[in-house]
Amino acid sequence: MTISDRHKEQAELYRYYRETKIATEVTRQTLVLILAGGEGSRLKGLTKWRAKPAVPFGGKYRIIDFALSNCINSGLRRIGVLTQYKSHSLIRHLQRAWGFLRAEIGEFVEILPAQQRLGQQWYRGTADALYQNIDIMHRHAPEYVMVLGGDHIYTMDYSKMLMVHVNSGADLTIGCIEVPREEAKAFGVMSVDPDMRITRFTEKPEEPETIPGRPDLSLASMGIYVFSTSFLYSALIADAEDPDSSHDFGKDIIPKAIHNATAIAYPFRNEDGSQAYWRDVGTLDSYWKANMELCAVEPELNLYDRNWPIWTYQTQHPPAKFVFDDEGRRGEAIDSLVSGGCILSGARVKRSVIFFATQIESYSTIKDSVILPKVTIGKNCRLNNCIIDKGTFIADGTVIGEDPEEDAKRFHITPEGIVLVTPEMLGQNLFLTKLPLG
Repeated sequence: MTISDRHKEQAELYRYYRETKIATEVTRQTLVLILAGGEGSRLKGLTKWRAKPAVPFGGKYRIIDFALSNCINSGLRRIGVLTQYKSHSLIRHLQRAWGFLRAEIGEFVEILPAQQRLGQQWYRGTADALYQNIDIMHRHAPEYVMVLGGDHIYTMDYSKMLMVHVNSGADLTIGCIEVPREEAKAFGVMSVDPDMRITRFTEKPEEPETIPGRPDLSLASMGIYVFSTSFLYSALIADAEDPDSSHDFGKDIIPKAIHNATAIAYPFRNEDGSQAYWRDVGTLDSYWKANMELCAVEPELNLYDRNWPIWTYQTQHPPAKFVFDDEGRRGEAIDSLVSGGCILSGARVKRSVIFFATQIESYSTIKDSVILPKVTIGKNCRLNNCIIDKGTFIADGTVIGEDPEEDAKRFHITPEGIVLVTPEMLGQNLFLTKLPLG
């Protein structure tokens, strides 16, 4: 190696460590707020007794674990979680899984329930949720505020987006992905100029704008925002004083920011420039599909990446057990995820996600299904294309997913033919259905 080459290498190392140091300082100056108060009504029975971010996913996790793990892995350790609807299960999970951060050194996951801090209203929208906690934000004195949804599945280094925001001098940066035009109707859709400055933003448009030269794709918001704090405060106060506002980021704050401030888009891509993995699991069909994708030989979402672990709370269970090896009564799982505490007693599982502490008895077959925790499935059952909610007991000889007409009499069937089964649908947990109303 020549002296010139050595100098170049040293300069490159210096640049790397300098950028790393700056990124570390920026993450320390950032407060993350995770919006986790939505009803999640499109998930039907899965959100009857729990908030959407608390819905189990991937065999052992909760949906919110992905946003929180991204924060920790990105060096962001000042986090507030805003809760509202049916939040007990979510709050309990946050206390159990995310209580390891140390407040003494400026790390925390704070739970911020709707408290009517500034009036007699609960959170009236995403922007209002932040406005009602503006005093708490001010107390933490951040330079930047990152706002996340708590109901999406993906892995992302937020520090890269933060540095783009800081280096651009923007007031607002929005994470975005390319989605098929028809799917874009469910998102905020934006147009950008060559410098990625946002020129137009429309929330859930009937006719989404497309990317120039690509008529089949639109640029959609991921619901990830980075704000410079001074701009955020002024925008929230102005929005709160507007009697015609719906107090929502997508409908009110962002469209105004495009004209009154500098708003840029941050495309979420892999290192090779390809579209990165991100899933909105807001419907039963999308929830089922995202779980099924994990059964692939090499799924896009790598849960086994030791450099980017997904943290969660997990109860103590013995290893999964597969017993019996007789013809027609063989405990086996093929192209499936099977969690701890499960017993496959002479049952066959194929292309399915089996959550912890589930027991499946002899001669039963489970295919293309998501079985949530602590489910018991009896003998001689056949389940296809199902989502079985936590704690459900499936009696011997039950067949689900083969006769839509019969299934519709007892269960919920999605447009794509996925069958949701909950304990209440089978007459179990009757005390929950007999609670007095009002």
